[in-house]
Amino acid sequence: MNKRGVDGSAGDADYGAIGGGYSDHRRPDERIAARINEALGLSRTVVNVGAGAGSYEAADLEVTAVEPSASMRAQRPARLPAAVDAVAEDLPFGDDTFDAAMATFSIHQWSDFEAGLREMRRVARGPVVVLTCDPDLVREFWLYEYAPAVLDTEARRYPSIETIARTLDGEVLVRPVPIPADCTDGFNEAYYARPERLLDPRARQACSAWSFVDADERERYAEALRRDLDSGAWDRRHGSLRRQPFLLGSLVLIRAIPS
Repeated sequence: MNKRGVDGSAGDADYGAIGGGYSDHRRPDERIAARINEALGLSRTVVNVGAGAGSYEAADLEVTAVEPSASMRAQRPARLPAAVDAVAEDLPFGDDTFDAAMATFSIHQWSDFEAGLREMRRVARGPVVVLTCDPDLVREFWLYEYAPAVLDTEARRYPSIETIARTLDGEVLVRPVPIPADCTDGFNEAYYARPERLLDPRARQACSAWSFVDADERERYAEALRRDLDSGAWDRRHGSLRRQPFLLGSLVLIRAIPS
């Protein structure tokens, strides 16, 4: 049985503590959403597992959201249906209930991601679509120079792409997802061209990996970045990124079709 936090959080991050204001900084980016919708294909009924505040739930689909954290369920917009209080590893639906299943920035937070992926495969007749990050690429982002423990945490938490593909089985397609310079979904790499945004503690809080580093260390990381921005050192090393329209970083979209 999954151990759940006070607010119901079922993974390794306590969204009762860090989830406040999440929807202000993690707003779905329409260009990333278009790729997810393309991967869902002709599906009409979709289960969104680890749905959080409802990011990337297309209005023209019949979406059933699953989210264990009460804090995150409370941030869902009124236009979206209420989320089911359940965990990925034990979805309360019958076999082949949905046309498709999706999970965005979620599987690395599950207690048993392989069990969760198998559940997604079980309840979906068609594609299983997963937006995640490749742990082999996480440390290539410039933030590793300033916040190594944060990106070490991310790399440790994200399952390997090979393991995800093997668990989902069937016909699996993995594609990198370009991250726009003005990306509205505030994960760490979304600020590749706007480093100043990561000086805001609320923006950092919306990236769960920061919560695994103690407060003093987080402040030291932010202060080091602030100094380099003030002195121009960051721009001397990475300033060309400010003019780069998108980044091919660690973000990937995985689509698995049953054999």
